[in-house]
Amino acid sequence: MNKAAVIMGVDPGLANTGWGVIERCGSRQRAVAYGCISTSPEDSIAVRLKRIHDEIMAVIERYQPQDLAIEAVYFGANAKSALATGQARGAALVAVAQRGLAIGEYSPTQIKQSVVGTGRAGKQQVQYMVRALLALDHDPTPDHAADALAAAICHAQLCRVL
Repeated sequence: MNKAAVIMGVDPGLANTGWGVIERCGSRQRAVAYGCISTSPEDSIAVRLKRIHDEIMAVIERYQPQDLAIEAVYFGANAKSALATGQARGAALVAVAQRGLAIGEYSPTQIKQSVVGTGRAGKQQVQYMVRALLALDHDPTPDHAADALAAAICHAQLCRVL
């Protein structure tokens, strides 16, 4: 009998940080919960980062994952956006470190490759495949939550291979 593993995925962003929790038992995976932490640009950066940290901590406390999969920062053409994403990612990682979870870090390309089969998949393709792989009756929304679930699926698949 295989023991179930609970894996949390995080898609970091300062405005929207997606999170998703899956359970893997053998080759089967199911969604446990998912959501999105939204912050207001009207708030200071410190207040926004504290909210991300506190809400990630609450999800960890509630669902007790053993591992966390987080999307790495993509340094495309927009350095300002990458910096904000990196700050949100840091707030989430501090919460994870406080609970001593194992961390898997994956590039957006790795996550898409693992879930869709191509690293150039669009958001709708990712949502569709997350829905199919987790046998959901609807596409997970918002797309930040779908991306977080995709990170968790990627981690589950790669850990199974390793």
